[in-house]
Amino acid sequence: MTNNNKQQDKQLPIAKNEDVEFAAEVADADDYEAAERAQAADYRQEHQ
Repeated sequence: MTNNNKQQDKQLPIAKNEDVEFAAEVADADDYEAAERAQAADYRQEHQ
C-alpha cells in the first residue's frame, strides 16, 4: 500500500452496527461467542 492510500484510508469513517440488542436471558453459548467475536472485531477496527 502506498503512502497516499494510507492517507485516504485514515479519512474513511468507521461504521458500526449497534442497533442489535443482546438479551442475556435468552442467549445461549453461541450468542455469547458471537458477541465476544464482534467486540474483538470492533476493537481491531478501531485500533489499527
